[in-house]
Amino acid sequence: MSGKITSFASYLDRFFGGDRHYQESNGTVVQLDLTKLNGHGSDHKFDFAARANLRLPVTEGRLHLLLETNPEANITDRPIPGLIPTQGTALNTNKVAVPGSLALAARVSTPENKVWNFHTDWGIKFPIPPKPFVRSRASFTYPLSEWQLKATQSVYWFNTLGAGETSQLDLDHIISPPLLFRSSSIVTWLNDTQNLDMNQTLSIFHTVNDRTALLYQTYATGISNPQYQMTDFVVLVLYRYRMHQQWLYFNLSPQLHFPRDRQYHISPALSINLEMLLDESR
Repeated sequence: MSGKITSFASYLDRFFGGDRHYQESNGTVVQLDLTKLNGHGSDHKFDFAARANLRLPVTEGRLHLLLETNPEANITDRPIPGLIPTQGTALNTNKVAVPGSLALAARVSTPENKVWNFHTDWGIKFPIPPKPFVRSRASFTYPLSEWQLKATQSVYWFNTLGAGETSQLDLDHIISPPLLFRSSSIVTWLNDTQNLDMNQTLSIFHTVNDRTALLYQTYATGISNPQYQMTDFVVLVLYRYRMHQQWLYFNLSPQLHFPRDRQYHISPALSINLEMLLDESR
């Protein structure tokens, strides 16, 4: 049962282009995203994001080269795999929000292991003058009867964020062969703000066929400073369709937000995304 959960969860993370697949893949992974958000949180622009995890030859997967836009966005799993636009750090043009920064980093990883995964990134962020940053991430996977537990710990330092750490706990369970349930609890602490950012996500991944999958998800976000409070509650459905061969995907996600800054009144949104996802399994 543990092997089935691991295999099915890994397949879904690859299909959805999830952060877990990008961070822990021993091979090369390249993602390019163009996203348009309408409704709540929209800035009426197309948001472009890209990241590449390139395995260097003759290193047995222990050395990687990373190219990323806005590297601060890659310190924790995204609530919506492959769909969260870059907000707050983009330079707006007439039609496309250009990423505010580009990073180049070297990654040193431990040998491939089904239980433990550990790597450290040393990088510099542009534009000029370049600014250094460092990230370390460790994860541990453990079977619990018909469940799988995955604990992840990340520590990092950015000139824009200061020092911080993120703890994540995932629980996976196969409801039936096409359905996987995942609970994700994420807590981020930043030294400069002395604040905890919290996220609790409940997801059901539904594999329709080899080209189509659905994600049913609800998540709540909150902060601890100046007091513990929920900042947003979201209910969404994500439709993901593989348009061309094994690398071009279309995503459509209607969402209902209940943000605190609008007194938790309903705020609908619609996210449309086109993604190019390349890895050595395709």
